Amino acid sequence: MKDRVFWEKVNDIRNKDGRFSSEAYEFISDAVVYAAGMFNRTQPDNRHVTGKELLEGIKVYAAGQFGPLAGEVFRDWGIKDSLSIGEIVFSLVDKGLLGKSDSDSLDDFRDGLDIDNDFSATVTISGAGTNRKDLSPPPIIA
Repeated sequence: MKDRVFWEKVNDIRNKDGRFSSEAYEFISDAVVYAAGMFNRTQPDNRHVTGKELLEGIKVYAAGQFGPLAGEVFRDWGIKDSLSIGEIVFSLVDKGLLGKSDSDSLDDFRDGLDIDNDFSATVTISGAGTNRKDLSPPPIIA
């Protein structure tokens, strides 16, 4: 659960640029934490992930959260490609909600994720930390 300051800053971002939903900012913020864990970057002095690593983490995290509907969810939030993700990331950086290194660039997010194709089926995991072959949607328990 994000705090009041997070949501105030996201509202500031959205008042200037309303292309992406509030949920998109929350998801990307959570996905940064997920990607850092996926790449074993959990120490306070070593939590940075590159744009490429973040996109890989987002792909796995989104597939786990939304299954094959992840692309539809992203489009509903206004995310049309990986550059959209980079724009969200750098908006969060500009508001002090995420950090960056001097070498990080919006270009790191160009052509890194294909929203239309990467989520059309289950995702094969290439990252660390799991023995599962795919992230099929969990069964629905009524």
